[in-house]
Amino acid sequence: MTPPLITITVYGTPGSQGSKRPVGKNRMIEQNATVKPWRQDVRQAAMDEIDRRAAAGEPFARLDGPIVGEMVFTMGDKPSGRPTWWPAGVRWSKALWWRPASAPDVSKLLRSTEDALTQAGVWKDDARVTEYRRLAKVYVGQPGEPDALRVPGAVIRLWSGLDVAA
Repeated sequence: MTPPLITITVYGTPGSQGSKRPVGKNRMIEQNATVKPWRQDVRQAAMDEIDRRAAAGEPFARLDGPIVGEMVFTMGDKPSGRPTWWPAGVRWSKALWWRPASAPDVSKLLRSTEDALTQAGVWKDDARVTEYRRLAKVYVGQPGEPDALRVPGAVIRLWSGLDVAA
């Protein structure tokens, strides 16, 4: 597998972009208060990575054309109690691990993150993304998850969609 064109690690509480509510005079605002700080965290992490590359003599050109991506969101600490969705008749233990199967929706996390990457100048438009190899939510420090961070955030990797080996 070819290395990604860019890897961005974001620290902060992932915020989902979803429904908007009217505030008068044809103005709408996000209902979720976490989306704005999350977009700022993503934008800053992306710009920091672009600046780091420039300082190292590896300038980054805004991506245009087909893009393949991965996004793994680290949501926070695993709850200590049994989730409400846990199947009846299946053994329960606090030592078990599972994926975060609760709000926020991974699709809404993706939407807010894509918009922030557009604003940061990582790509020309999120419409250029043709595929996600991996789109996941995990808990902080989840065993067996190489992209699980030690704090909430996300790991984002992007490849050229023209690279057939990608």
